[in-house]
Amino acid sequence: MNKKDVANIRKQFKLNNELLKITDIFNVYVQKESSDIYHQESQSFPLLDDEHQELFMSNFKKILTGQLDSKLFELKFQQEAIEDHTQHILYNGLQSADVEEWKEHMLQLVAKMFKDVEYKHDVVVTFIRGSYYKPTKASNEETEHQATDEVYTHPFALCSINKTEEPQKSLVFDYVEKEFKYNVVVDPIINLAAPMAGFVFPCFTENSADVNRILYSSGKANEPDAHFVEEVLNAETFLTAQEDKAVFEEIVKDVVGEQFNTRTLSNVYEEIQKVMEENEEEDIPKLDYKDVERVLKVSGVEDVNLDKVEMAYKKVIDDEKYELKANNIVPSYNSKSIKINTKVANISVSPQDLKYVKQVNYNGKRCLLIEIDEDAVIEGFTMAPETLLSAGPDQE
Repeated sequence: MNKKDVANIRKQFKLNNELLKITDIFNVYVQKESSDIYHQESQSFPLLDDEHQELFMSNFKKILTGQLDSKLFELKFQQEAIEDHTQHILYNGLQSADVEEWKEHMLQLVAKMFKDVEYKHDVVVTFIRGSYYKPTKASNEETEHQATDEVYTHPFALCSINKTEEPQKSLVFDYVEKEFKYNVVVDPIINLAAPMAGFVFPCFTENSADVNRILYSSGKANEPDAHFVEEVLNAETFLTAQEDKAVFEEIVKDVVGEQFNTRTLSNVYEEIQKVMEENEEEDIPKLDYKDVERVLKVSGVEDVNLDKVEMAYKKVIDDEKYELKANNIVPSYNSKSIKINTKVANISVSPQDLKYVKQVNYNGKRCLLIEIDEDAVIEGFTMAPETLLSAGPDQE
């Protein structure tokens, strides 16, 4: 799933939407100490009142919110023959017309979630199943042909895992008795605003479903739960966007060295950005060692060749065939996403403007030189120009 695919299904989670029909909801309350199921409850989702549905809709949207490879991860199922493989459980659950049978499949997943794992809080696991409808074409006002006349139908299942919290103590005013009272609430609060984890099955790419992949949502960005991914979802391991970027940086350091001038680094980001823009309508472009070698050469890096880059791949990630996702490497291109931190000042620049920032030596001291085309203003005052550097601005 790409960013557009995720956005398309996320925006459907709203009340009275003809393009999303949730049929069943199943809540399972699990106690923290014993991992025992304290209570389970299955209902027809349309029979819930609107306020109840609204709470859940907001929670489900959060499962589909976040950056791909940072908080959302499209995972491929492991191919090993496992007796209770999650792919088979979810597929059979979606195919089942009987609600009780579907519940039994979901309870199998709950058992896997809490096997050998102890949570710090009581946990509520929520499952839903339904269908997501995508119009085959846009509405045509001239022919009065509505987008919903012809649709692609995608059955899906979603899981949201939420912790419970102790209610806060409070003081209330009783209007009837006209007195202040201590409010005693013992019921735990289910934190639907911040899911601990979740997933959607199957994955959707444009108008087709892929039952060999699952969309996993981690509780925090760049902090996926490896045990949950491998043992509960039975999915293959992966690198986060943060880890992918770190791999790229280590490969480049191994080839070029620790020092890298800003103009060359800006050129590297520009070349990779071009690759992304050229493939905007396709899958996320990936870079193998041959692509990285080409990018470095075009960017002005000297003494670089295929053998060097291939050896760097083997050294850093032990796999010369590994492909880096281009969008994980380049910081947000049109925003000030690059941070330069010093003891004196912190500066933010965009990748395309990085070439205007240089480190130079002046009177034996390291200084930052920022090329600008207008007067700088500080606290309402225009800075007076000073002639300080006798050497060229490219001196590093």
